[in-house]
Amino acid sequence: QVQLVESGGGLVQAGGSLRLSCAASGRTFSIYAMGWFRQAPGKEREFVAAISMFTGTTNYADSVKGRFTISRDNAKNMVYLQMNSLKPEDTAVYYCAASPQNYGRRYYVESWYAYWGQGTQVTVSS
Repeated sequence: QVQLVESGGGLVQAGGSLRLSCAASGRTFSIYAMGWFRQAPGKEREFVAAISMFTGTTNYADSVKGRFTISRDNAKNMVYLQMNSLKPEDTAVYYCAASPQNYGRRYYVESWYAYWGQGTQVTVSS
């Protein structure tokens, strides 16, 4: 199994920044890609960003391009999401996810990820 634990969420004013972290443990050798999703109350979970653990290739949702940056540290089995210029619309529970599949066209699809963290709350006030 793979276990994922998110941290770094909190309350921040619009225009501010937060850095989320995701620590992976267990069968980490089986992780080929990781991503971040978010879900606001009453809304569907949506894709935020993804990264290949081997090549570093990244992809972002249009809503966060230019503001968020996903990165990884393979030696530490960690993935990060640097969030800048935060907006109230970014308020959500943010989930870290891991996939045992080679990075490809389905990086934005929930079902492509086999492992999920329990989430960390991000609240952006206006």
